[in-house]
Formats: sequence, structure tokens, C-alpha cells
Amino acid sequence: MAALRVTNWARRLYDWVLGWAESPYSAWALFAIAFAESSFFPIPPDILLIALAVALPLRAFRYALICTTGSVLGGAFGYFLGYQFFDTLGESIVLFYAAEDQYLRIQEMYQEYDAFAVAVAGLTPIPYKVATITAGFFGVNFPRFVLASVVSRSIRFFLIGALIRVFGPQIRSLIEKYFEILALIFLILLVAGFVVLEWFL
Repeated sequence: MAALRVTNWARRLYDWVLGWAESPYSAWALFAIAFAESSFFPIPPDILLIALAVALPLRAFRYALICTTGSVLGGAFGYFLGYQFFDTLGESIVLFYAAEDQYLRIQEMYQEYDAFAVAVAGLTPIPYKVATITAGFFGVNFPRFVLASVVSRSIRFFLIGALIRVFGPQIRSLIEKYFEILALIFLILLVAGFVVLEWFL
């Protein structure tokens, strides 16, 4: 029964986010949701971004930029929560989302890869909010954190915009089903490209 209540709550929240697609304030809503999701909000901004881009494909990249900006600024806020208030707010958020396992995994990733872990979290199913709060708690270099956030969030949201801009609304179901895999492949190719450039230059 409790699981059903949680599912219904999540569904209503999902529908509320999607409902902003019909609002004249949809762009502001996209920014606010992207900001909030990077530190505490449970519903990713992708669903509203997809809905807006499908409705107005020519504005897909504009919406992707709005989404990226909101997400990166929200990530900086999450970093601040982890840096200053982890024992009160930050840890509570991690526990609320039952993300202790992801927290430990991200901790190991930070120890080994530093801010690159933020880029991975920004593109994979690892909750980005957990990565931002954890980055602040462990004192990851802030400029590198911001750079990793900009790169990963830009890839994520502009990839959505590009797919819809090129292929139209028919690509929507494919994005919703396989986007995490597509984004991870894109990240691997991007890193491989940098490695090849460094090798030859």
C-alpha cells in the first residue's frame, strides 16, 4: 500500500511537470525544474524538455540551453548544500532518495576520477543531485566541478534537442526508452576523441 501511494505521488508529480508544457511560462518552468532537480527535486527536466522540443522543434536548442543553464546553476547550489550543510540538509536529501549506495559509489569515483565523476553522473542513471551534493561534501575542485557539469549537462540536453530537431516527434519514444544508453555512448566517444587528439598532438 505504501509503495502504491509513492507511485501515485510520483505519477502526479510527473504529470504536474509535464503540464507546464502548455503554459505560457513553460520556459521559466523548464529552468526552475532543471535547477531544482540538480539538488533536491525528484523528476528530471528531460520530460518537459522533450515535450517542449516536440511541440516546437525549431526551438529545441533554445530549450536545451535553458535546461542546461538551470541544471548547472542548480548543481552549484547542490554543491553548496554538500559543502556547507551536508550533515543537515545534504545527508537528508541522500537518505530521502534511498541513494546511499549511489553515494558510496560516487565517493569512490571522486577518489579515483575527481570531477570526471560529475560528468558521468550528469549523463547516467546515477542521480545528479547526489553527485552535486557529494562533490561539495568531498570538496571537489569547484571550477572543475562546474566544467564537468557544463559538459555533461550540455551533452545530455542538447543531444535530446538535436535528436528531436533532426528526426522529429517520432524519435520521442526512443529517447525516453534508451536515452541513458545513447548519452553514455556519446560520452565514451567524446572522451575517446580527446584521447586521440592528445595522442596525435
